[in-house]
Amino acid sequence: MRYRPISPDALAAELTERVDALTHRRRIAVAIDGAAGTGPLAEALTDPLKLLGRAALHVPAAGFLRPASLRFEHGKQNPDARYTDWLDLGGLRREVLDPLADDGSGEVLPALWDAERDRATRLPRVPVPDRGVVLVDGEFLLGAGLAFDFVVHLWLSPGALRRRVPDEWALPAYERYENEVDPSALADVVVRVDDPRHPAIYEP
Repeated sequence: MRYRPISPDALAAELTERVDALTHRRRIAVAIDGAAGTGPLAEALTDPLKLLGRAALHVPAAGFLRPASLRFEHGKQNPDARYTDWLDLGGLRREVLDPLADDGSGEVLPALWDAERDRATRLPRVPVPDRGVVLVDGEFLLGAGLAFDFVVHLWLSPGALRRRVPDEWALPAYERYENEVDPSALADVVVRVDDPRHPAIYEP
């Protein structure tokens, strides 16, 4: 596999340019998928997109976790549950992605569930105008039929994954994702982030 080294700032600029070029729908949904570093990258794209006249909203997938009673039904450190049961895919689809459709309301819920307090957030919906972009970041976003227009996958080598993921017990979940979904094959852009200070873009 060949990777092109790039600085974090240049990476943000290049991805911003590619997202801004997407004009096939009224509103654009972008996924930034990976085990680590997805939130900072989403934030790095938000302001540059706004400067280009694209209303941009960052929606962390962590705001769409299922209630603790469902996430931890098989224990708090069950890697299979982490992979299949933690993220509320239906809620993310219903409250974020469906409204972005050309015939959708355009009103997005930025978070559905407060995992720390284990209760609904009750946040107001945010209107996303035409040409708006919603950046959804988190883990295990691919392979579940979520309707994204552009996907960035942050790839970690097995060694870097062990170093950078704080929940060592969850490593089998990431291994399943890599083997069963092959997120690099589904993404529009794959970025190696073993060292977040020195990313590299995969070039086939």
